[in-house]
Amino acid sequence: MIGTEFLPGQGLGNRLFCYVTARCLAADRRAAFGTAGQEYLQADFLALDLGDRIGDPERYRHYQEAEKRLYLRTSPHDMVHGCYIAGADEGLWSVEDDTLIYGNLQDERYFTRHRDDIRRWLTVRPEFELHEPGEHRCVINVRGGEYADDPALYLKVSYWKNAMRAMKAADPEVSFLIVTDDVEAARKLLPGIPALHGSVAEDYCRVKNARYLILSNSSFAFFPAYTSDTVQRVIAPKYWARHNVSDGYWASEQNIYTGFEYMDRSGKLFSAKECRQELQGYLRDRVPETTPYAEDDPEVEAVRRRCRRQMLIRKAERRIAGFVSSRL
Repeated sequence: MIGTEFLPGQGLGNRLFCYVTARCLAADRRAAFGTAGQEYLQADFLALDLGDRIGDPERYRHYQEAEKRLYLRTSPHDMVHGCYIAGADEGLWSVEDDTLIYGNLQDERYFTRHRDDIRRWLTVRPEFELHEPGEHRCVINVRGGEYADDPALYLKVSYWKNAMRAMKAADPEVSFLIVTDDVEAARKLLPGIPALHGSVAEDYCRVKNARYLILSNSSFAFFPAYTSDTVQRVIAPKYWARHNVSDGYWASEQNIYTGFEYMDRSGKLFSAKECRQELQGYLRDRVPETTPYAEDDPEVEAVRRRCRRQMLIRKAERRIAGFVSSRL
């Protein structure tokens, strides 16, 4: 048996990556598949086969996916805990039977050969399916919440506007709709664009059934995009979770997906192949050796103050933009 455990604190996107990667690995090994912590998945709108129910995960071997981190002055988190930059863990394909796998588990090499299977596994139950009018609809998936307080993580308005311009240039009839977990933040970020936050099922289906997608650096939208029968173009932030600050590293490499286009801070688009080639050069020639900072290091506090100032400035800019838009 090969399986995984759903954990409290994970988002739906993270849990689906664990599910899909573990199930694909079990299929490759012709092994039984099982899941622990099924009560935490919270995806009743999907017709998922969760495999064998594992009541006591401690009875099984545990395999933790290999990590690689950089300790950079981009944020207090990255200085103390590190910025996760790992790619695929080759050891994952050699795990023993009766093993539960844990980790990020988001590299397409873990599951891409099973794409048709994944479409079947992640079928939305008919009673939850949602199709809205809009033949030229582009869904903008803004991640707010705790992201909005981290200047290294929360995408700047320039990313969204550059991506919208690229979509508009390709399809002048395109219409935009924001699907978000934080309507208030999204309306301040992109005033004038309709913003919705429904149930998890509704948000998932709105992403899945769009024609075009502009994604945030969040795992939520990946599988609705990956399994969609309607999506024709996907733009995502280059360098993923460190789009705002990276000098060439990805946070993480696992989030480079074939078929996605990746936009840099200047608005230039790159294919997944181009991103991988550029990253290999960075890892070969430029990746720094770093070590963790102590939480109470004065340098960490200095970066914390800097990040706080940056977020206050951005919030003020969004408030002003929202006010101006409301007066027009």
